[in-house]
Amino acid sequence: MKIVTAVEHFDNQLYLESGRILEGYDLAYETYGTLNHDKSNAIVVFHALTGSHHAAGRYEGDSKPGWWDPLIGDGKVIDTQKYFVICVNILGSCFGSSGPTSMDKKSGKMFRLNFPVITISDMVSAQMSLFKRLGIEKAYAVIGGSLGGMQALCVGVEYPEFTDKVVMLASTYATSAWAISFNKIAIEGIVNDPRFQNGNYEKEEFAELPLNSFAIARMAGHISFLSPRSMAKKFGRNYVETDGLYELFGRFQVERYLEYNAYNFAKRFDPMSYIYIVKAMNIFDAARNYDSLKASLANIKAKMTLISFQGDLLFMPEEMKTIQNTMIDMGRGDRVEYFCVDSSYGHDAFLVEYDKFDFYIRKALNG
Repeated sequence: MKIVTAVEHFDNQLYLESGRILEGYDLAYETYGTLNHDKSNAIVVFHALTGSHHAAGRYEGDSKPGWWDPLIGDGKVIDTQKYFVICVNILGSCFGSSGPTSMDKKSGKMFRLNFPVITISDMVSAQMSLFKRLGIEKAYAVIGGSLGGMQALCVGVEYPEFTDKVVMLASTYATSAWAISFNKIAIEGIVNDPRFQNGNYEKEEFAELPLNSFAIARMAGHISFLSPRSMAKKFGRNYVETDGLYELFGRFQVERYLEYNAYNFAKRFDPMSYIYIVKAMNIFDAARNYDSLKASLANIKAKMTLISFQGDLLFMPEEMKTIQNTMIDMGRGDRVEYFCVDSSYGHDAFLVEYDKFDFYIRKALNG
C-alpha cells in the first residue's frame, strides 16, 4: 500500500461560521493508494475527536498502526488497490493542522486561546479547499465515525454534489445534552487547573508530566466511550494483583485501566486542542442553519448508510434512526439505509468490532 503523508499550506482567508477569519492555515493529511487518471476513485475518511490523519499503515518504529488499519489497505474493505483514500487532520487538532498551538502571523506569537472557535462546517470547508487543490472535484464516498460522522453528514448537506455515498458510524445529527455534559467535565478540569495558566503553557510542557485534571476528565470521557456490559466483561471485579484489597488506594483492574489510558492520553494530546474540538462537537447541529432537520436533509443527494451500535451511550442508536425516519417522512427512504449493530462494547465499537460492521461498508461502496 502506497502511503504519503504531507502538510499543505493555504494563504487564502478562511471565512468561519462565527464571522471571524482565519488568515491562512495548514492541513496535515495522509493518502493511501493511487489516484486514478480521472480522479474518480477518492474516498475521504474523516477521523474522530482525538484521532489524526494517520488512519492506516504503520510508521517506522511505531508499535501501533493507524486507527482504522483493519479496514484500509490492499485487499481490505476499503481497498487501496482500487481506491485512493485520504484522511485529513481537522482544524483545531494538534497533529499538524492549524490550531491553538499554531503561530498567529499577525502577532508572531502562538494563538493559544485567541484561536477562533471552529465548527464542523469550518473543518469541512477547509478540507474542501485541499481536495480542490488535489484535483478531487468529486469523491467516490465519504466515511466517518463519531465526530467523523458529523463531518460526513456535513458534506452531504452542505456539499451535495461532492459525493454520491455518505457513510456515518456511531454519530448523530446534533450533539445531545448528555454528550455535552461529558465534554463539560473535561473543559472544567482543564481550564481550572493552575498548570493550564489560561493556555499560557509551553507546547511540550505536558509530554512528560501530564495535566492531571485533563487526565481525570478524560477518564469520564473514556467511560462514555464504553458500556456497563463491556466493562463487566473486560474487568469484572478483578483486583490489581500487586495491590492489597485493604490498601486505601489499592485498585480494581478497571481503575488501573482508566489511569493508564487517561494519563497517557494527556501526555500526547494538547489540552487547548481538546477544548476547541469538543466545542465544535457541542455546537454541531445539522439543522442549526435551517428551519428544521427535514429542511437540512432535503439538500442531500447522496445515498446514505447509517450504522449505529446498540451499546453506544454517547450517540445513541435512536439519534441515527431519527435521520432515517426524517428521510422516510420526506419520501426519500430509498436514499438511506440504517443498520443497528448488536454490540455491547459501547461507542468505541466502530474502532474495535470491525467484523460486526465491515460488510455494511463494503455493501455501501459496492452498491
